[in-house]
Amino acid sequence: MNNTYDKIPVTVITGNLGAGKTSLLNNLLVNNKGRKLAVIVNEFGEIGIDSDLVLRSDEEILEMNNGCICCNIRGDLVRIIENIIKKFSQTEQIIIETTGLADPAPIIQSFWIEETLIKHTKLDGLITVVDLFHFNKHKEFEYVKKQIAFADVILLNKGDLMNFEEQKTIEQSLTILNPVAKFIKTKFSNPSENLFDIGGFDFSNALKIDPLFLITSSHKHPRDINAICIKNNKVINGELFNKWIYKFAQFNGENLFRYKGIINLDNEARRFVFQGVHMTLDGRPGKPWNKNENRINELVFIGKNLNDLEINNGFNSCII
Repeated sequence: MNNTYDKIPVTVITGNLGAGKTSLLNNLLVNNKGRKLAVIVNEFGEIGIDSDLVLRSDEEILEMNNGCICCNIRGDLVRIIENIIKKFSQTEQIIIETTGLADPAPIIQSFWIEETLIKHTKLDGLITVVDLFHFNKHKEFEYVKKQIAFADVILLNKGDLMNFEEQKTIEQSLTILNPVAKFIKTKFSNPSENLFDIGGFDFSNALKIDPLFLITSSHKHPRDINAICIKNNKVINGELFNKWIYKFAQFNGENLFRYKGIINLDNEARRFVFQGVHMTLDGRPGKPWNKNENRINELVFIGKNLNDLEINNGFNSCII
């Protein structure tokens, strides 16, 4: 049982239609490591189909019909989780499988702004399943790009149906869209690694940026969805940084999908950690710097048509 001080971790599964989300969900149910799970399956139409494909076990399977979880029935998500908390008190993990058309942003924001969710749950991670074999047919859809951009973990599914060079080309495209996600290759959406306890939204976790991305200049990337990374050892004025980041989020929030970072603030023994989705932004002190640790600022911004020069100049204006 989760006591008053324990929050139920929530895992969100997203991905394009037919990518293998339900297969992944079934694999998680089979290999749940003894956890008591509650599963929320989002159907876009009035008749539920996906939930009928979910393997039945001791877990609670709850359906959301008549709309996309990220749009008109977002309030239903809160009510369903409230019911889970009240009726299924032994729940140790909640898994949400979204419709293939879902924009992840409103779902993430719900766990930051809804009082019930803030009090009783914690967003552990967002997993995006990518169908490598059909990716090139869907890659230009805005919702597909967003699902990739928001992910903490990207499952590379159906790669066994194509050759190595084709896989590598797509992986490079995915890294451009999201240089901080962890990539896991799967067959039949059956990952060999644990997908619980990701800690993607845990402020104590370090930011991990793909080194290959840092070598590649961002201005060579496609200009619709892009990622901009900053890494240096400068000392930052906290007041100036707060003013800049909040102003930047306010004026660019619609095009900011996900952004986060670790900051070396002047005269602070602890690193400052922040993350945001669109205009929803949160920040707090993280773990202490070690005595002889090289204090590195690491930031990543993922969004649409982000201006590399504007972001770098804005951050540089905060340097002491």
